[in-house]
Amino acid sequence: MKIFLLGYMGSGKSYIGKRLAARNNQKFIDFDEEIEKRENLSISEIFEKRGEVYFRKLERQVLKEMIGLEADAVISLGGGTPCYGDNMELIKASDDIFSFYLKLNIHSLTERLNAEKEHRPMISHLHEKEKLEEFIRKHLFERGFYYNQSDRVIDCNDKSVEDIIAEIQAVLG
Repeated sequence: MKIFLLGYMGSGKSYIGKRLAARNNQKFIDFDEEIEKRENLSISEIFEKRGEVYFRKLERQVLKEMIGLEADAVISLGGGTPCYGDNMELIKASDDIFSFYLKLNIHSLTERLNAEKEHRPMISHLHEKEKLEEFIRKHLFERGFYYNQSDRVIDCNDKSVEDIIAEIQAVLG
């Protein structure tokens, strides 16, 4: 089985995914890192040099490869991956994928992302916390439709990493 972790940037997909994979003795794949390795460019450089259309085609190709993996794995998707084209339908159509939406409220995401925005090109230009919150609110409104189609929504607010991992493991049996 493959476990796909979905959610907005800063929701803990990679952090939780690494620990979940180690606990389950599974391979961990960070979707964005996989794309960056293949292109030898950061995500922001791919957007800048090749454009969004190129990136979305590449993203879809890599997603299809991840869906087709034979081995068990925990895969943290990019925040936008399930929200483009029919990517979410591809994920839902696979019998050996269980998807989890790691859901945080806007306040929690704003606090997390405000502290690390210089490392995130998509929001590094948002110098005021209010602008960042507005940006997150708009994105979550647009993306929530896709995220909520996950097999399970995990409310991560006020929960430790251990609690979240335990909840995922309980769902998986």
